[in-house]
Amino acid sequence: MKDKEKKSKKAKPTSTVARVTEITASSPKSFEDALAVGVARACKTLENVTGAWVQDQKVDIEDGVIVNYRVNLKVTFILRD
Repeated sequence: MKDKEKKSKKAKPTSTVARVTEITASSPKSFEDALAVGVARACKTLENVTGAWVQDQKVDIEDGVIVNYRVNLKVTFILRD
């Protein structure tokens, strides 16, 4: 088989469409734990999750003590055909 014929038989790349959704997750332990909780929950609910980024962080304070760490996440997932 010639090189040109081999190249034409290769699979062509396909286009994808992704969606971004925003979620908020919290943890009494840390921002890292809140992030892990949020990503785990997103992966449980959404299919084809490919990435996430922290948009914002916040703490809840009571009597001068941090009681909750919150992260606002933007989660990207690929839409199915």
